[in-house]
Amino acid sequence: MATRRAGRAWKIAFPAFFGSPMALWQGVFFLAPVIFMAVMTMWTVRSFKLTPDFTFDNWHKIMSAPYFWYAFGRSLVSSTIAAITATLLAFPCSYYLGLRVSYGVRLLAACLIIAPFFTSFLVRAYTWRTMLGDNGVVNSVLSFVWIGPWTMTNNLFGMVVGHLTLVLPLVLLLQLFSIAAIDRRLVEAAHNLGSSHLRTVYRVVIPGARNGIVLAAAFAFVLSFGDLISAQVLGGSNPPTLPILIVDQIRGGLQWPRAAVIATVMVLTLIAVVAAAVAFAYGNSPQRRKLG
Repeated sequence: MATRRAGRAWKIAFPAFFGSPMALWQGVFFLAPVIFMAVMTMWTVRSFKLTPDFTFDNWHKIMSAPYFWYAFGRSLVSSTIAAITATLLAFPCSYYLGLRVSYGVRLLAACLIIAPFFTSFLVRAYTWRTMLGDNGVVNSVLSFVWIGPWTMTNNLFGMVVGHLTLVLPLVLLLQLFSIAAIDRRLVEAAHNLGSSHLRTVYRVVIPGARNGIVLAAAFAFVLSFGDLISAQVLGGSNPPTLPILIVDQIRGGLQWPRAAVIATVMVLTLIAVVAAAVAFAYGNSPQRRKLG
């Protein structure tokens, strides 16, 4: 009996010990700042000085402002477009690298996919602004073939291009890891039973990699939703997005409580999106039934 109790205690203590650093990290650098931010929404600014208080005036001011909801909608639309577009663009490449090439080629491709992260995202955004400008390379080519020029910056299109620059490599990597983990014997069995390539992708590959595909899209949405650089450099900042509103609130009178309100709404929105993505990805799956 004592041996069994000691074994049970060890099974509980072992994961708790090795999981405590991550729990401590999340508590100190995520949970505590979020709680402090939520408390700050109740404070006030008097004579440009942040003063502890307990009032819902900041919430009323932000929630009743039409510009906030317009910025919220613009952030939601651009992030959704970026997540869907990145998912669709990345899938053919990740499918080919995950199931059609050797391990060495896949490893080389993964290294090349990671390479853009070695440069600053701000530099890449300004490079796109130069290329997509009225006199940029893209418009020059379009003008040469008589289908341009087009305005590609300071609008939603430019902002989505910036989002894709940020999230597409990550989405591609997550999809690649998920598709590469699929048992190739299932794909071969589908082909042996007469299934076409397209039907095999739809009935075998996508269900087998559903978790990675959905979570990659969720991460793309999360990163795009909080992307300030794309909105400023390629989107033109007008009309604004939620990250731009946060900056404006701080610059225009040090309104940290109102900025905290906007940030809190962003966090709640992202939590809802990620929770929905996880529920969809793991719903009716063996992993979900084990957890349940």
